[in-house]
Amino acid sequence: MPVINKNNSNQNKKTFNIPEKLPILPLMNMVVFPNVIMPLIVNDESLIRLINDSVSSTKIVGIFANKPDDNSGFKNAEIYSVGTAVLILRMFRGDRDNSARILVQGLGRIELKKVEKELPYIIGRVEQLKEKKTQSLKLTALLRSVTETFTEIINLSHNIPDELRIALNTIKTPSKVADFIASNLNLPIDKRQKILEETDIEERLILLSSYLNKELKLLKLTTKIQEDVDEELEKDQKDYYLREQLRAIKKELGETDDESQELEELQKKLAKKKLPEEAQTAAKRELKRLNRMSSASSEYTVARTYLDWLLDLPWNEEIKAEIDIDKARKILDEDHYGLKEIKERILEYMAVKKLTDDGKGSILCLVGPPGTGKTSIGKSIARAMGRKFARASLGGVRDEAEIRGHRRTYIGSMPGIIIKQLRHVGVRNPVMMLDEIDKLTSSNQGDPSAALLEALDPEQNTAFVDHYLDVPFDLSKVMFIMTANYPEYIPEPLYDRMEVIEFPSYIIQEKIAIAKNYIVKRQMKQNGLAEKDIRFSDKSIEFIVQNFTREAGVRKLEQRIEKICRKVAVLKAKGEKTGVNIDEKKVKEYLGNKFITPEMANRKNEIGVCTGLAWSPAGGSILFIEANLMKGSERVKITGQLGEVMRESAEIGISYMRANASSLGIDLKKYEKSDLHIHVPDGATPKDGPSAGLAITTAIISLYTKTPVNKDVAMTGEISLRGKAMEIGGLREKIIAAQKAGIKIVIIPHDNIKDLADIPKEVVDSLDIRPVKHIDEVLEIALKNKIRGGKKV
Repeated sequence: MPVINKNNSNQNKKTFNIPEKLPILPLMNMVVFPNVIMPLIVNDESLIRLINDSVSSTKIVGIFANKPDDNSGFKNAEIYSVGTAVLILRMFRGDRDNSARILVQGLGRIELKKVEKELPYIIGRVEQLKEKKTQSLKLTALLRSVTETFTEIINLSHNIPDELRIALNTIKTPSKVADFIASNLNLPIDKRQKILEETDIEERLILLSSYLNKELKLLKLTTKIQEDVDEELEKDQKDYYLREQLRAIKKELGETDDESQELEELQKKLAKKKLPEEAQTAAKRELKRLNRMSSASSEYTVARTYLDWLLDLPWNEEIKAEIDIDKARKILDEDHYGLKEIKERILEYMAVKKLTDDGKGSILCLVGPPGTGKTSIGKSIARAMGRKFARASLGGVRDEAEIRGHRRTYIGSMPGIIIKQLRHVGVRNPVMMLDEIDKLTSSNQGDPSAALLEALDPEQNTAFVDHYLDVPFDLSKVMFIMTANYPEYIPEPLYDRMEVIEFPSYIIQEKIAIAKNYIVKRQMKQNGLAEKDIRFSDKSIEFIVQNFTREAGVRKLEQRIEKICRKVAVLKAKGEKTGVNIDEKKVKEYLGNKFITPEMANRKNEIGVCTGLAWSPAGGSILFIEANLMKGSERVKITGQLGEVMRESAEIGISYMRANASSLGIDLKKYEKSDLHIHVPDGATPKDGPSAGLAITTAIISLYTKTPVNKDVAMTGEISLRGKAMEIGGLREKIIAAQKAGIKIVIIPHDNIKDLADIPKEVVDSLDIRPVKHIDEVLEIALKNKIRGGKKV
């Protein structure tokens, strides 16, 4: 708190001459007034040096405020031209930091005329400003008005100490009164500066009076609002007292009101519900609060809602169902075609659940492309186990409170999604599917994956605490199943606690079978069609798959079949003849001519163009590696939105070509004035991974040897600097993609032979698959004029 200098020590009787040149101390958001003593803290090293030098000489420095609208930083900020010359009374150095604490006394107003020196600190030429002093009746009136207004502000404000009133009464000089009040008033920096710059005492008091009147009005309004709030609280207490009296009178008369009846029903429900001890205590405490509240109170609704949640949750309710393995196998087969290994793993999981019955076990995570049946198989698991099914999507969840609930201190707070789903199904042992766990994102609201750890971990979830409930809930009876498309995006702590089951992409034969046995029947039923109204042949379904869909699952296929069924439904609704046989002609009629162009359409043997195979969570695909030469200076350009690993593969391919140029018959001197450009089309799609190494190297060597690449050959495999073909992942999806695209020969690393066992036999038999150990074998197969006989596997 700034104080006026009013004692009579020898220090204050001494007259200080303000030098023409002064060290300049800039301050952020602070104006120091003359005749006022106040403490300051300085952290900047150069300014501390300024203070040390000043203490050892005149002890006088010039303090100027930085302009508030200047964002150029503390040292470089623009300062006001008018400041205050101050005397440094004391200086202390901080023990824990390098700051300096000083006590200064304002001496007088000064104006900065010129900066003489800027380093190591500013030294400026200043001129002391003289005040315009007058003696008039107006000045006396202004002084009295300002003093009385400030006294009233002190009485109303809780932030200004009463001691200032006593200090104010001891000051008689108008100039000192104005400076004292201005230094203790909470004003913006620009308004403080205006008061400092005003040398006419009358004008200064007028300016200060306007600021004081605005502050007084604001304080009076604040006080009125507070009084109204206090009056409302007293009214509420009075209403509560009268309401309790009325309730007692009605009880004596044998009458009941709605509020009392509602509370009695809650009391009976609580007595009937066998809650755990902590939940029971919380419910009784909340019910006791309700009895003391008015139903018109906002807190009443909050407490009532909380009680409803406590009483509606399935604390002990569960479905007792015996797990029948044979029945479960039958249900899984009824609902899903194929997926043999996945069904076996689920049956193993059920068998362990049946034998142990302790609620603990691994958490299943179903990972695979969209549309492969992950969500639907979760429903089948619930049906096979005789349990209820609950599903919640985690896609886009970035707030921890979405999982763990909001605390009741917030307006509109609710429990998290897990507790919500348990209330919805009404049992504590459902099969709960948490979809899209790989789409979780953390933010400044917390990390939802961290909250999921407690809910999913069997060692911790026996006492899961939702922030809204604030009491433990046992989640150990819940069977959690996760789904994801991108396993690499699943948070690592969660991934470690889950057993991942991978869903493969479907081959054409599987899609046809799924469409015939499941999709067509389901869509006929949903669109109100009977078997006599529409008939799909295998060829028509295959035609739809190959020409109107390009996906790993069957979601788009179902949409196309649904569209055809709707067309026939229109005919039936109009009373026209149905019994439509869906063939290729009808498919084109109903779906239009928007065919998906085959990836290999119009392709021919080309120099510098090689076909590679790629994998993504949406399934396999083929990609084309293009290489070209142009005039330049041996620079290399790589485009196509490639990731770092794929760029490194391109660099390895170039290095291998250059290192083995002579054996490959390449004269590098011919290309000293040429640039190499490598491009992978479909530039809007990000691409990365090492498995395109063989394809990139083949395209480069084809370009430099001017040898076309066989368009019927596709390849996958990582390459080393020595030309070794190295093992890759995702072979199943890549081989299926090659078959769909019409590729005839597929080159794979020799170490991937073991993975062929996971690929359907009909797919393997339809392709000429060539395992290789070195790039030389790849070149013999892929470069058109060097193709040799290969051994089919």
